[in-house]
Formats: sequence, C-alpha cells, structure tokens
Amino acid sequence: MASKKTWLDKLNEKKEPKIKHIDFDFADIPANSNMYIATPQIINNYIKQIPKGTKVTVQTMRKDLAIENRADYTCPVTTGIFLRIVAEANFEKYQQANSFKDITPFWRVVEPNSTLSKKLTFGQDFIINQQQAEKILNENPVLKRNKTKS
Repeated sequence: MASKKTWLDKLNEKKEPKIKHIDFDFADIPANSNMYIATPQIINNYIKQIPKGTKVTVQTMRKDLAIENRADYTCPVTTGIFLRIVAEANFEKYQQANSFKDITPFWRVVEPNSTLSKKLTFGQDFIINQQQAEKILNENPVLKRNKTKS
C-alpha cells in the first residue's frame, strides 16, 4: 500500500504551469479569457519574494502572476489549493527544524480569518503570531518582482 504524500511531497511534485483558454464564465473570470494555472512551487517562489513586514492579498498575487505570464487571470481555485500546499508544507518544515530558516513566509499572504486559514491543520494562531511578530500592516503594495524562471 502506498504511503500518503506529505505536504512537502505535494510542494515538490514536478508540475508544469499552463495557460488555458476558457470559453465560459468561471469564478471571477469572464468567458473567452486566458487563465494561468500556476504550480505550488511558483506560488512558493512568489511568496519568498515578499519583503518582511509586508502583506499581499491573494488577489494581488493572482494579478501579478497573470501579468508576469501573459494571461488575463490566474485560476482562483488552483491558487487556493496551491497556497494551502505552500502553507502546510512550510509548517511541516518548521516543525521538523523548529526554526524559521528556509521557511516560506506564507503568513504574508494567508489572511487569519480566511476560509483557507480555517482549513489549515495548525490553525489560525500561528498566522496571527507571525504577522504580529513582523508588524504586518494592512497595506497591499504592488510587488516589483524580478523576472525569473520558476
């Protein structure tokens, strides 16, 4: 019997991003749009570039990724799934090392009162504590990102 994948396994799976043309309205995306589907690693790499003490909304991250990848929108469904994978995998890393070294600061994107944070295995308090430790303000700057291959 195959063992269950860890969150770190899911984060490190080899997946390719894609752009899909959608012919129908989907979530907040209108019909006849090009929708970018990222990967957990792309979401992870995006979050790593957010400066300490800065908060970025999921909507801003989706816009940034769409623009960077020449799409109209980024898929809200897969973004949510991949953001959870990033959060859970990095919390696993934190538990293993009991250190924030090499941890992607997912609390800079995940809102403590969001539906996502309520699903996380470790609860909302961790996110709240990390945001307080970084003195994260209720700002949402547009990130100036380096164009790098993810």
